[in-house]
Amino acid sequence: MGFEPVFYLWAVIMDVVKLVEATVNGMGYELVDFERSGRGLLRVFIDKPDGISVDDCQAVSNQLTRLFLVENVDYERLEVSSPGLDRPLKKDADFVRFAGQKAQIKLRMPLAGRKNFAGVIGPVNDGILQLDMDGSQVAIELSNVDKARLVPIF
Repeated sequence: MGFEPVFYLWAVIMDVVKLVEATVNGMGYELVDFERSGRGLLRVFIDKPDGISVDDCQAVSNQLTRLFLVENVDYERLEVSSPGLDRPLKKDADFVRFAGQKAQIKLRMPLAGRKNFAGVIGPVNDGILQLDMDGSQVAIELSNVDKARLVPIF
């Protein structure tokens, strides 16, 4: 039996993500993240430059509900929301867009003996992020970033 069932499940999830991303982008939003968790829960996080309102979430939810019906996507519950103040940074473009803001970054492989960094996002050149940590510059390969989130300022 091997990896066939796991691979098939992963391929189905990736197809759903592509469907969701195409639909959300077509509506003028950015797909920030997609989660599928137990008991058929689908979570979709959307964003746009001027922020997300409840009406935006409702419009996307209605559209995705119709899409899932047509495409026979099996789910029990759908949640559509904004990514929040501690927005995850997933794509290279996210680091460019949020340059100048503070972020918390966790690496896959240690850099100088550390995996966790916090600082102000600087320029990104050739896949290398410059992170300003209290005046000290750290060069981080984006391919080594496991998780990154904005740090909200209150």
